This record gives sequence, structure tokens and C-alpha cells, in this order.
Amino acid sequence: MSTGFLARPISTRVMNLAHLLTQAAQRFPERTGLIWGQRSWTWRELDRRVQAVAAALHAHGVRKGDRILIQSRNNNAMFETMFVAFRLGAIWVPTNFRLTPEEVGYIAKASGAKVLIYDSVFTDHADRCRSCALNTIISIGRPRAGEIDYEGLAAGEHESFAAAAVDRDDPCWFFFTSGTTGHPKAAMLTHAQMAFVITNHLADLMPGMSEEDASIVVAPLSHGAGIHQLIQIARAVPTILPAGERLDPRDVFRLIERHRVTNMFTVPVIVKRLVEDPSISEFDLSSLKFVIYAGAPMYRTDQQEALRKLGKVLVQYFGLGEVTGNITVFPPHLHDPDDAVQGRIGTCGFARTGMQISIQDADGHELPQGETGEICVIGPAVFAGYFNNPDANAKSFRDGWFLTGDLGHVDAEEFLYITGRASDMYISGGSNIYPREIEEKLLMHPAIREAAVVGMPDEKWGEAGVTAVVLRPGASLDAEELRMWMTDRIARYKQPRDVVFFDELPKSNYGKITKKLVRAAIEERLAENCTAGTTI
Repeated sequence: MSTGFLARPISTRVMNLAHLLTQAAQRFPERTGLIWGQRSWTWRELDRRVQAVAAALHAHGVRKGDRILIQSRNNNAMFETMFVAFRLGAIWVPTNFRLTPEEVGYIAKASGAKVLIYDSVFTDHADRCRSCALNTIISIGRPRAGEIDYEGLAAGEHESFAAAAVDRDDPCWFFFTSGTTGHPKAAMLTHAQMAFVITNHLADLMPGMSEEDASIVVAPLSHGAGIHQLIQIARAVPTILPAGERLDPRDVFRLIERHRVTNMFTVPVIVKRLVEDPSISEFDLSSLKFVIYAGAPMYRTDQQEALRKLGKVLVQYFGLGEVTGNITVFPPHLHDPDDAVQGRIGTCGFARTGMQISIQDADGHELPQGETGEICVIGPAVFAGYFNNPDANAKSFRDGWFLTGDLGHVDAEEFLYITGRASDMYISGGSNIYPREIEEKLLMHPAIREAAVVGMPDEKWGEAGVTAVVLRPGASLDAEELRMWMTDRIARYKQPRDVVFFDELPKSNYGKITKKLVRAAIEERLAENCTAGTTI
């Protein structure tokens, strides 16, 4: 008997994401779409340039499904290449420009890239990629023998180049994970998935945005900032790229004031650097509406400082690259520097629109509210799997749920609290220890600027905590003073065994404090029997 439903949909075709740029050019052709240093481009110019490069690559044999590898710092070409790839129906494969030539060479091979577009300062990276099956190498800047000049392609004359027809599940972006354990994996982001992400970001993170807004980029466009860029173009919001190669808080503040910037995407470590810079008081930052942070937890003391300096403009979201930032949101009106007002200290918010969270044990059973387990998620923002990696896919999905690898719990109103990565937890004397909880307490100490806790082998307890600490400028603190301070704040069995003082904690190419690097630094320091490491 017929159920009245089709066995399969009549069509799975969706809008090519490149059409977002064309729409902005059609609606606001002469308005500025991008500012980089002293240069600017209108929406019409950007769309024309993208079509010119896409047409040239098509003439060089690039077709739907081909991978286009990008190794570049933030610049106008990096901004444009996303839409070049989309328009062709090809797949954008951006790298973090801080990666080594060997790492980029691995990504070129793993992705099966056909084209490399690279910033001319990265000649070693380009040379490393030559051994892969690349058909075309394009230089942003100074092309060498056998290479093509990007600007020459963008300035070319051509007839209108139509965007390729794409289906719902056609990949548009290979989002490579950071690879803190083993080689990075290519998460396949699709046209339909990203259309949902754009809509969801506009609904949950930046409601009410229009062409009257402005956005500044303070992180590499290869990852979260690139997703944020898509949201801006969907509303014809101009993007400002600082000209410097490194984060310059004074320049960022100057650009916010000059262009009346209303939103920015960043990570907690950058927010911390910005609000701690003394020049913050010299500029008018009142135009800011949404300072969106993600990628790592923001400790409560840093959150409070940012709220005091910037006002109630913070927006937190939680989401891996595989779920494109779409798991939870903690909006501005719930942020407050007063603990009594904010109430839920340590939460990363509630489930995003259209997304569902489940806290599960190792067997896939959902745990009650308040119990810690793995954070699992389903919804349209979940990626289509890892490219050419069936083993990773098998480990990452269970009964349709994506397993994030993060641990946490929900309260009675379904606000999520992240305890840490499953790989960060350690067991001391039979008790599960979650470093995030200890780090939050340590950062309440007025002398401590950064802190990270890792589990290390211990003959008596199996594992015991070791803390890496960075002090604030001019502050002094020794291990015994810290032990006394912790007595009434952290249960004895959770207190770290050792503390090691550093001038700066090691960070990944993505600007995150990663436990793998911290553990290695601690092991090296303790092996040297440095006096900076003192038993508590």
C-alpha cells in the first residue's frame, strides 16, 4: 500500500554558495564589499574577479569535484578563492598558513588537489606540493617559471561564467582538522550543510544583520573566520582585513572605530590579548554588537574582563569543524560580569536551532541530566564524513549521532557544560579528574594569567595532575603559596602534584593551548630538573 510519500525526492539540487556573492553584487553593486589595508573592492568588482578566475581555471581543465588547495595569509585573493572554487563546483581546500611545508604537502596529497593557489612568500610549501599530482600552480604575487599569476587571471576579460549546478550533498569545502593527534583529517562540508550553517548563524549568533553592518577579521580565513565570512556575504556586510601579518590590537581597534565595525569572530586567546592591551581605552568601540568567540573555552576571569571592557557583546558558540560551529550558543544577554546575574558559570549555552545534543556513555546510552559523558550531536550542520577515511568515519558516528570526543553534562534546563576532551581526562586514585574544572579555579588567582593541567604518570596514584602556569606581568607566586591558596578552593584529590612556571604556554598553529604541547613542554622541563618545577 502506498504511504503517499515519494521513495526518493524528485530533486536534490540546491543553491551553489557562490550565488551569495552574485546576490550581493546584484543588490549593492557599488557598495564596498572588502577592505584590505589601503585597498578596497566593491561587490561588483569582487563578483567579476571571481568569475574571471573561475573561467580561467575551467579553461585549464578544472571541473566539478576537483580540489583547489590554498596556502595563503589573509588577503583579497584568499577571500575570493572560496567563491572561485564554489562557482566551479570544485572543493575549496584552505590550509592554515602557519603549517610547515611538510604538513601542507600531506594535505595536498590527502585531498588529491588538482590546483595549488599560494601566496608567493610560501615557495617552500609550493615546492613541497609539486610532487603531488597538481595540474596547475597559481601564485599570488610573484609567479615563477611554469606558474600562473593570480592577479592576471582576475583581471582577465571573459563572458559571464555561470555557477555549476550542485546537489545537496556535493562537497564544497574540505575542512582539515588541526591534527593534534596523528595526521589531520578532511571533514567534507557540503553546499546544503553550509547553507543551513549560514542561516543558523544569522538566527542564533548575529540576528538582524544588514548591509549597514561591518565585520573585521582577526583570525585565519582558512577555518572559523572563513565560515564567518560566508555569513557576512549572505547579508552584503563588508569585511575588513587588517594589513599586518600579526595581530596588532591597536590597529584592530583603529579599524573598528574607523569603519564602525559591528561584529567579529575570534577565539578566546585573541579576545584576551585584545582586552588586555592598554590601547583599548584610546578608541571608540561602541559600534560593536557581537564579539563571537569559539574554538576553545573562555575562562571565567577572561570573560569578566572582556565584558567590563567591551560591554555585553560577547557571543559564545561551541562546535567542531565537523559540525561547523553549530552545537550550542550562549548569547549576549546571558553574559554578565556579575556571577550572581550570569548564574550558569562555565556553560557554553544551549542547543542551536535545528540541532540536538545527547550526553552518552561509551555504549551509546543517554545519561541523565548532571552526569558527565561524551557530547553527541545530530542535525543539518553535521558534516558528510571524512574524505577517504572509512575508519575515522566508523569511529565518529554511532546510530546516526556524531561523537564529538568532548566530555560534558547538561543541567535541568539543558544548558551544556564542557568538562574537557575525553583524551584530557585522567584517573587519579580511581577518580576521574577533569582538567577544565581545576583550570577555572586556578585562573581566579590574581597572579595567574594562563594555566593548563595535564595528567602524568604517578607511582602511588596511577596518574596525578601537573599544572603549567604563566604569571601576569610583574606578579610573583611560588608553588607553596599556590598550594595554600588552593586548600579551600579545590578538593585535595584534585590538586595538582607539581606546578611548572613558564613565560608562555605553547600553542598550536591555531592559537590554542593544546594539552599535547603542554605535556611535552612539562616533560622536557621536569627532565631537566629545572627549579621552575616544584612539588606542591
